[in-house]
Amino acid sequence: MMTELTWSEQSQWPVLALLQLFPLLAAGVVSRLRHDWHAFAVGMVLAVLELLAAGHLYHTYDPLRPEWQLAERMPLFGALHYHAAADGMAVLFILLTAFLTVLAIPYGWVRPFRPQARFLTILFCSEAVLMSQFATLDLLWFFVCSLLQIGLAGYLMHYWSASAEEGLSLNRFFEFMGVGLAMLLAATLILGWSHADQTGRWSFDLLDLLATPVESFLSVSVFFLLFYGLGIRVPLFPLHGWLPMVAERGTVVLALVFLLGVKTGLYGMLRFMFPLVPASIFRWQLEVVLIATIGIFYAAWLATMQQNLRRMMAYAVISHTDIIVIGLFTTHVHAFQGSLLLIGNVGLAAATLFFMIGLINRRTKTVMLSQLGGLFGRLPLLAMAFFVAGLAVIGMPGTPGFDATHLLMEAAMHRFGALITIAAALGNVASAAFLLWSFQKIFLAAPGQQPVSVQKVSQTQWLETLLAATLIIVQLTAGFYSEPWLKLVQGTAQSMAAPYSFHNDQPARHP
Repeated sequence: MMTELTWSEQSQWPVLALLQLFPLLAAGVVSRLRHDWHAFAVGMVLAVLELLAAGHLYHTYDPLRPEWQLAERMPLFGALHYHAAADGMAVLFILLTAFLTVLAIPYGWVRPFRPQARFLTILFCSEAVLMSQFATLDLLWFFVCSLLQIGLAGYLMHYWSASAEEGLSLNRFFEFMGVGLAMLLAATLILGWSHADQTGRWSFDLLDLLATPVESFLSVSVFFLLFYGLGIRVPLFPLHGWLPMVAERGTVVLALVFLLGVKTGLYGMLRFMFPLVPASIFRWQLEVVLIATIGIFYAAWLATMQQNLRRMMAYAVISHTDIIVIGLFTTHVHAFQGSLLLIGNVGLAAATLFFMIGLINRRTKTVMLSQLGGLFGRLPLLAMAFFVAGLAVIGMPGTPGFDATHLLMEAAMHRFGALITIAAALGNVASAAFLLWSFQKIFLAAPGQQPVSVQKVSQTQWLETLLAATLIIVQLTAGFYSEPWLKLVQGTAQSMAAPYSFHNDQPARHP
């Protein structure tokens, strides 16, 4: 079991607590501002300060040390305790969250979302909840934060939706998420009860739960409850039914950016499910990988049939999420390392695609491919951002997904042989086909029936130019200079793979 380094041993102040509390302070400040421009300017400054604090966390964290770092503890009430600590995975997700929040503010200004103060208040509260999910080592705390995150995303979709069918998508969203939360809560209570049965004391702390493994008959139940409960939020095939409807009819891009760009479902699996029930994961890994392989092609096939650009991107996310799942259930150190990088890459690329779709929709009032075309001349920077994000999703050289996909495929070949690995690679090729086809259709091809007049499409404003340019630069920089990110998650990947080292030495199960 890993030991802990407290925050006072590494930093002059509790950086994890600051990262969780500062967005709440920012929400309180902007909520009192009545002028939209004042709220935007102050919110932008506060978001950048939070990003700088996340950067300080990155520089303070030592990836060469195997301990939990910057640990903070505080008893609260009953079995609920505040226990925060960082590893490479937490640092990666915290950086991604802070970065996407900075980008969401100018997007919310040009879209526009009014009143700005209310929008920024919800945005900062969402950031605080996400930071808390990534910092905590307490499963019950993670559940409470998940409940708040879903409620805030639902509020975004309800208050700022422009769709006449927003109610239908919102109902579908809460139906799926409610089931997922119920399953997550059930698994949490079973784990807490198991610990109490063995020690006489309820606890949901990860370190306590690792010290008191659940009985084998409970392990399977906990595995399926966590897998399905968190898989709905990812979303995984066949638990994805909410996403296409929300993407098409919810029409609030920022809800999708925070739900899909920051993959809390996959994070929850890696943080709690994989360490706590390794025997059940090894028992069911082949079945999960086979389902994920089917999901890759199923989602890619449906993506090629869509005329609505938002629905197409939703299926693209589902397809690539299933590729990540294959990597995770390979349970090899290289697969964990590649999957972590791929989660960050796909999250950033998906956020870029949804940002660009939102900006295109703002000008053309449509996301139907049959009405779009020839926009490159009017929106060249948006086109390049869309193109780079599409290349990042499919793991082209020069993007962050290249090294990640290579590590993942190498591990899958080692564990499952050629068949599943080739299938995953072919799924990636299919994704390349529909992403490049959609780029060609939107920006290069002649418009179809009832086209949008290209001459009437307004060119990008300076904030939109800055947003697109930032996304391009960050993705290309991370792609050509990926060594720091590989180093950041290497120790975490080794710790995750340790419980599976014996199993990985056994003969692989092949389909």
